Amino acid sequence: MQIHYDEHFDREMGCTEAEWLRWLPLATGSHVALVDAAARRAAVDIGAGSCAISWSSLPDRQIALMRIPRLAVSFRFAGVDAAQRAQFMRYFDLHTQRGGG
Repeated sequence: MQIHYDEHFDREMGCTEAEWLRWLPLATGSHVALVDAAARRAAVDIGAGSCAISWSSLPDRQIALMRIPRLAVSFRFAGVDAAQRAQFMRYFDLHTQRGGG
């Protein structure tokens, strides 16, 4: 698991948009999150700061006969220090991880 998170970063997530929208409210924990599914964005209050999250669909990744849905997800923190970013993302990542070894 990552330790440092920049104020702005992008990542690829292996999930459908429907899965993402189910995970998002749980992954933000106790932070207030306003999700606008139609605009594909969310705003999360983190203390005195915030995190703007946006996403878009990517083509499925295909490995042999297996297809993996993908989303491009952008995180933009404002007024959130490094320790708060790490704490928020640690919780977020734990709630959006898939099973596996």
